[in-house]
Amino acid sequence: MNDEEFFQKTRQEMIDEVVNLGFPEELGEAVAKNLNSVKTMQRMASYLRNVRPNSDVLIVDEMLAIMDDRRRWIEKKKSEEANAKYNEFLEEQKRNEEDDS
Repeated sequence: MNDEEFFQKTRQEMIDEVVNLGFPEELGEAVAKNLNSVKTMQRMASYLRNVRPNSDVLIVDEMLAIMDDRRRWIEKKKSEEANAKYNEFLEEQKRNEEDDS
């Protein structure tokens, strides 16, 4: 199974969880569109299976929380990458100063 097939399978499984709880398929599709990654859709499907929310508001609230967590994780990774590059720059400067002396 390639990445796209896995994505579509995960997407459909999450939508099915929404429908199994008695909500319209359109809600599941909207949630999938907003989450838009395998890991976030898997997390949402797990939430739906385990918590079994009884309102669409709870589903949307969890979707927003998952999206916020993902955004923070992405920002953290960007920050870590920038910090690593800055540290490399400082190390290079230090080596150049040592070579010049």
